[in-house]
Amino acid sequence: MTDKLTELAGHYREIIDKLGEDPEREGLRNTPERAAKAMQFLTRGYQETLEGLVNDAVFESQMDEMVVVQDIELYSLCEHHLLPFIGKCHIAYIPQGRVLGLSKFARIVDMYARRLQIQENLTREIAGAIETVTHAKGVAVVIEAQHMCMMMRGVEKQNSLMKTSMMLGSFRKSQATRNEFLNLIQRR
Repeated sequence: MTDKLTELAGHYREIIDKLGEDPEREGLRNTPERAAKAMQFLTRGYQETLEGLVNDAVFESQMDEMVVVQDIELYSLCEHHLLPFIGKCHIAYIPQGRVLGLSKFARIVDMYARRLQIQENLTREIAGAIETVTHAKGVAVVIEAQHMCMMMRGVEKQNSLMKTSMMLGSFRKSQATRNEFLNLIQRR
């Protein structure tokens, strides 16, 4: 194990102990290491950069109409309780001589989602990253997610869904452009 992983595992062991459990119990014996590895995986976005992730996958194109990538699954951890929120991200942009490789949208979503987050900031960060990389005329991002911090604790509301949006450029300026995007992502 690396030094960081060993240190994280030690903290998990202490948490298990402070909860009143025996970290040496058969079912928990290897849990601190597993939990530490899981947390590193769930926050791997801190180890990535936008430049490294995009890796020159921006291509010249004459496309100047809206491009929509819908239903990108996302998994993140609420920065307030370290509990998951799970949902989907919808992205649209209007290219201006350059298009982004399709898989890069999902990778950008993952990079920011795999950090301790709140949904509002995640939405803004994804939109800003797409704008930075593509220099698009406009970028729109909508995220719909269910938050375990609201479902498993506190008010315990199982059917709540949070929606956030960020509209940049022509999506912010033009109601017609914004409406076209919102109509395209509506459920069938």
